[in-house]
Amino acid sequence: MQTRNKVLDDISQLMTNAMGVAQGARNEAETAMKSMIDRWLADRDFVTREEFDAVRAMAQKAREENETLKARIEALENAAK
Repeated sequence: MQTRNKVLDDISQLMTNAMGVAQGARNEAETAMKSMIDRWLADRDFVTREEFDAVRAMAQKAREENETLKARIEALENAAK
């Protein structure tokens, strides 16, 4: 009976160690994948949200100014006729 408990204890310890190794490998794989994705993103020319919003606001302002100038030109052309 004593040898059976020893065998079961050894199997239990082996399974516990295997789970620990698997968890360590999982953590290492996650870290490596995150690092790879971070490097890939850093190599791309993505803009930040703030930069995008700033350019968008500039474009909107330019459109509004163009409409104002277009209306002034039309008014001047009509006055010249």
